[in-house]
Amino acid sequence: MRSPALRHVLTHLITPLLMCLGMGLAYMGAFVTPEPHHLPVAVVGTAPEAKVFAQTVKDAAGDRLDVRTVADRTHAVELLTSRHVTGAYVPSAKAPELLVAGAASDMGATAVEKVFTPIAAERGAPLKVTDVAPPVADDPTGQGLFFLLIALSIGSYASVAALGAAGAGLAMRVRALLTLGVSAVVSGIGALLAGPVFRLAHHDLAGVWGMAWLYSAGILFIGVGLHTFLKRWTTLTMMVLFVMLNFTSSGGLFRPELQNGFFGTLHAFWNGAGFVEGVRSLLYFGGDGLAHSAWTLAAWLLAGLAATATAALYERTRRAAAHPGPETGAGDGPAPAATRPAREAARAEEREAEEEVEETVGV
Repeated sequence: MRSPALRHVLTHLITPLLMCLGMGLAYMGAFVTPEPHHLPVAVVGTAPEAKVFAQTVKDAAGDRLDVRTVADRTHAVELLTSRHVTGAYVPSAKAPELLVAGAASDMGATAVEKVFTPIAAERGAPLKVTDVAPPVADDPTGQGLFFLLIALSIGSYASVAALGAAGAGLAMRVRALLTLGVSAVVSGIGALLAGPVFRLAHHDLAGVWGMAWLYSAGILFIGVGLHTFLKRWTTLTMMVLFVMLNFTSSGGLFRPELQNGFFGTLHAFWNGAGFVEGVRSLLYFGGDGLAHSAWTLAAWLLAGLAATATAALYERTRRAAAHPGPETGAGDGPAPAATRPAREAARAEEREAEEEVEETVGV
């Protein structure tokens, strides 16, 4: 290709086109056709009739449901609030009841209601649905935490371009300190949105801020560390890690039991799932499961710190190799010709950094 300007434009178009393909594959693969896969449900009762009923439901559903029996309604509520089951059916000839935990997953509650409503109708009785852990009235679907996750993610990965590209001339320790400051601001904005602005969190707002800080800091440190090696490809990498794979596996819209095995597996250890499930635990389930989520986010933060430390070592080694001797003073005469390529390369990197920031902000 003879035109450098055209080649430059076409090269920069690779990133948005790959984003288009990746977002389509990720979002449509995760969200378009939600189907139960081993969705855990319970049937209340220990009598032979309850066990036969549970087996009948299991046989009819196949791999779509995992059905167990529990002794009583109290035990069923405990399983729901610990999120070991998505719904619990209480058989009754006159008043069958379905127990759900809407705060755990509105879509999950809807899925089990679709399963048991026809069963109750076949027996000639209307189904009563009882939500034992409803979300707050300000977030009736419980999906506000997913949108909070999006805000935190965009604030974090978009800041990577400024810290990694525009801040490339700063020492890594300075960028690391800036990263700490940015993560505090991003998580503070998240807490402000979750608390006084939209009232998703009616209590434990400090805990929500702490989870948001762990989440944001992990993304930022990973991005700043990766930027040293990936340069302008960092934006695409961050989109893959913290949008395409992250939002889809977070459980903010669909629990893993309503997704295919790939996204369901990611839910067990990805950082978005750690944030969403951790905040749910904090706000709705008395902290049950919070430790696992906090450790998940801490592991991602440790990975980010390791990436940043590796990048700092690499940059230090590269500088030492580029300047093996003492630098020439400003009064020692004109710069030697050998430094001109280095200056031109520096100017090219600066232009590329500005373009990367613009691309990221555009995304």
